[in-house]
Amino acid sequence: MNTTPRNYHCKDEELPVICRFVHLSLQRDLADFTAYSPKFNDEYAAAFKTNIDAVAELAIPATETKELKRITAQLNDTMDKLAEPLLHLEGYIKLAKAELPLSVADFGISPLRKKIHGKDAEGVLHNLRIVAANIQKYETVLTEQGMNKEFKTQIETALASITTDNEQQNKIISSRRILAEENLNQFNELYEQLTEICNIGKIIYKTSQPGKALDYTFADLKKKVRLERKPETK
Repeated sequence: MNTTPRNYHCKDEELPVICRFVHLSLQRDLADFTAYSPKFNDEYAAAFKTNIDAVAELAIPATETKELKRITAQLNDTMDKLAEPLLHLEGYIKLAKAELPLSVADFGISPLRKKIHGKDAEGVLHNLRIVAANIQKYETVLTEQGMNKEFKTQIETALASITTDNEQQNKIISSRRILAEENLNQFNELYEQLTEICNIGKIIYKTSQPGKALDYTFADLKKKVRLERKPETK
């Protein structure tokens, strides 16, 4: 187990993204940085870029990123396609009336819809298992209302598919986390360089150009990254 402390307060995959923003700002303002200290030159900026690329490959391996996107898209598609079967199931439950002692919410449909809407795979799995179990338990009553074997199979197939995709998704995310932990020194070194650039950037621009100083403020950069990544994550 790696006992090296994590010096940065953001997600592993966010660190290289934040650093890329700062690298762009550094390139834009390199003349001002060089005037402040000759340490900040083209070689320094190039070395920073090299370190960013190395850490990015550790935090977000290209091959795994492509596979994760594919799995996530497939997972979301399977969840979205549950909308019509759930609507039909709701109809069968209402037709059953007193013969079925559960409401639509108690059957698990209402909470399942909420989890699907929120793209919460873990929540979808939990509630879909409840729905599948209730279909099994009340199969006779529901069949009398029109539910056929193909409908039951459709729910079971979706459950199996979501389970597999969710496991694969978690496996990739776990693998990334382990890889980052094994190379934590490299992440910390990049963060140290980021901090050095940000500190000097704020010194240079704090009074003369406060707007530019924000480009070197870690808290603001982290917010920016999370806002830009949110639509992609959803």
